[in-house]
Amino acid sequence: MTFHRYVALGDSFTEGVGDPDPSRANGLRGWADRVAEVLATQTDDFGYANLAVRGRKLGPIVAEQLDATVALEPDLVTIHGGGNDVLRPRVDLDALAATYDDAIARLAATGARVVMFTIFDPGGRGIYGPVRGRMAIFNEWVREIADRHDATIVDMWRMRDIEIAGVMDTDRMHLNHHGHTHMARAVLDALGVEHALEPVTVEPLPVLARRQQWTANVQWTREFLVPWVHRRLTGRSSGDTVQAKHPGLSSVQSRVR
Repeated sequence: MTFHRYVALGDSFTEGVGDPDPSRANGLRGWADRVAEVLATQTDDFGYANLAVRGRKLGPIVAEQLDATVALEPDLVTIHGGGNDVLRPRVDLDALAATYDDAIARLAATGARVVMFTIFDPGGRGIYGPVRGRMAIFNEWVREIADRHDATIVDMWRMRDIEIAGVMDTDRMHLNHHGHTHMARAVLDALGVEHALEPVTVEPLPVLARRQQWTANVQWTREFLVPWVHRRLTGRSSGDTVQAKHPGLSSVQSRVR
């Protein structure tokens, strides 16, 4: 497949949080940039826009990014949303799915290839354990919507070929450098695009003694969980002062690695 205009919609996952690069917009690279870099090698007129903003729930993603995407007339669209909704104390999954369905219908009607994502499987323990069932239900809606509109699915829930903890950033919420590389490979493979990205190899995480685990959890709670909860309670978002990395189609300098 050869694509000429690629637009990425979504939240922190697509913006590239967890994969810092000071030379880039918003100081981030991420999997979408990596996908764009590969696609740019296949045509002379390639353009890439990334409208994703961290912290966005699905409603704001649709309200703020959908019209702009359609206006750019892409032939490839990736969209990730719903994760921030599912983590809230209360969420109407059926209403969330209806919003998603309407958005995908509109994107599919443009004739663009549309790529969607399920949420990763967090397992039954840890901070995400209590909402694992909610994640699974949402993922079933994503698969149904993708089937209805002939969208391509990158099914993170079923990724059992890599240790999740090894590709997560220290905040335990976002992918790290290895995770974004792994995701770029998954997207390109789902699209049937040839690439030279090397498979990700993650070293086994060290086994911590109970006291070490407790110390690490306390530090994580102080540095990441408490600020996250505080933002929820005060109605603020990590993306309140953040702009989209690439609001318009721009050329891409190939840097495949």
